[in-house]
Formats: sequence, C-alpha cells, structure tokens
Amino acid sequence: MNSSSKLINVSSRQLHAFLQVVRLQSFAKAAEQVHLSPSGMSMLVKELEEQVGARLFDRTTRSVSLTDAGKRLEPVAERIVGELGELAAVVGGAEAAVRSRLQVAATPMVSASLLPGVMRDFAKSHPQVSLHLEDVEVGLVRQKVLDGEADIGLGFFVKPATGLSRQPLCKFRLMHISPPQSARKGLLTSQPWTSLADVPLVSLPVGNPIQVLIEKHLARLGRANEERPRVNLIGTIIGMVRAGRGHAVIPSFAMEECLTRGLGVTLLREPEVELDLYLVSRRGSKHKPAAVAFANALNEAASRLAG
Repeated sequence: MNSSSKLINVSSRQLHAFLQVVRLQSFAKAAEQVHLSPSGMSMLVKELEEQVGARLFDRTTRSVSLTDAGKRLEPVAERIVGELGELAAVVGGAEAAVRSRLQVAATPMVSASLLPGVMRDFAKSHPQVSLHLEDVEVGLVRQKVLDGEADIGLGFFVKPATGLSRQPLCKFRLMHISPPQSARKGLLTSQPWTSLADVPLVSLPVGNPIQVLIEKHLARLGRANEERPRVNLIGTIIGMVRAGRGHAVIPSFAMEECLTRGLGVTLLREPEVELDLYLVSRRGSKHKPAAVAFANALNEAASRLAG
C-alpha cells in the first residue's frame, strides 16, 4: 500500500464489502450476502482501492485472492469494523439508558404525600425504568424542567410559565387545619371562610402561588398579607400546627398526612376553592414512553387522593 501520510477517507461500507469478498472469495457471493448487485460490490472495492492507493485483489474467472496490499489491509479492516460495531453498541446502550431513565421534580409535600406510593407501584410494573425524584420548591421544579434536568415536574403552578406545557392532574380543595386538641372525631366536616376571622394562622410566604390564592380569600376577612409566621414548606406548616403554633389553610392533598398526625381537618366553603395539581413538561419536547406511563399512574393516584 502507499506509505504516504495522506488522509484516507474510507467508509465502513467499503470495509464491510472488502471483508465479505475476503471471506467468501467471490464478488458475486459477497454481493448476494449484503443485498448488492455484483457491479455495486465491485464499485465499493474499487473505491476502497482508490483510497488506499493499491490493488487489493487478484481476480481470475475462477478465483479471487488477496494481493500483498490486501493481506496487509485485512487485519486493519477487521479491527476498524470491530471497533465500529462496539461503538454502535455503546451509543445504542447509552441512548437506551437515557430512554429508560426518568427524572421527576416535585414540590416537597407532593413528593411526600403523593409520590411514594406511585413510585413504588410504578417500579413494580416498569422494572426497566430507573426513576429518580428531586423534591424542590416550586420555582426549582419549573427551572429543572426548562433546563432539561427533569423530564416532568409536579406542583401547583397557578400561572402558565413560558416554555412549559401544563397538564392538570386533578383538583384539591382548600382546607383548614387546626391543632390536635381541637380535632373533631368522626366524619369530615366543612366550615365557612368567615370562621377564620380570629384564629391565629401560620402561612406560606406571600409570593407562593398557593398562598396568593389563599390571601385573596383572606382579604375578604381583612386579613390579607398580615403579619404572621410564614414558612416555606407545607410540611413545616403541618408540624407547627401540630405543635399548637397556630392554624393554617392548605390544599387537601395533604389531608391524609394531617389526619395521621391527629390534626383537625375541615374543608372550607362559601366559597369552595380548588387548586389544580399540574404535571409540567418542556414545551415542544417529545415525551419518553416512561414519562407517559408515569403520568397515567400519577393521574389515577391523584384522582383517588382528591376524591
């Protein structure tokens, strides 16, 4: 072969064609094996010979044999074709791994109340999916989905966000929770918003989307954005109410957690106020099959919790 250091532009098809002819010692049989015409096979080998600058086969009417250049090329071609096969397997495996990895971002209370059971059941029915959860505040849920760090996000996104698609899963009522000593035994009851006129409240920050809706209704009682203890997480609010630090208004998706802790729980009426729990994804992105399946599981679980 030409020993110069010129750049050789050899294709994998040319190398495959060359190796098939070497193996079968026939252009016609090699062409049949890879579904090419004999002339097409000859053309690929001719192009390869032009690239390496040497004749690779001695051909007669009865036989095909390698030239010295062909013999030197054979082990090199075998190595290159083998490495290309390994590369395809690695890349294909990486893509499959990406497809089977599902990143979910959700607000902490949604993560604590809704997702554990859903994730458990989903892992059983979809063992091929590696499911990962990040419990972060609502602004980070939005950002992680926008940045592609999460496939889907869950939260009470009261307002649409640029670049995100929102899919409502179900609605939850706003409810009043009170310390254990005031808890009523028996069936769940309801009470009007006016009953909150004088009770001490613990709240989320003023800018929290859930709290914005709550403050709108507290405003009718003259209590909008008043000075009161404010914490970032609904879980913290539940803990403070349990410790007797006040009452609170939160969505009913946390009802089971509140009842488990012995808190008083009543649904608020006059008016009945509902919040949508949304699943969000990056607008225009193609949903993974795993994400679609997980969204369906979430929808069923959230609907049961809302009911």
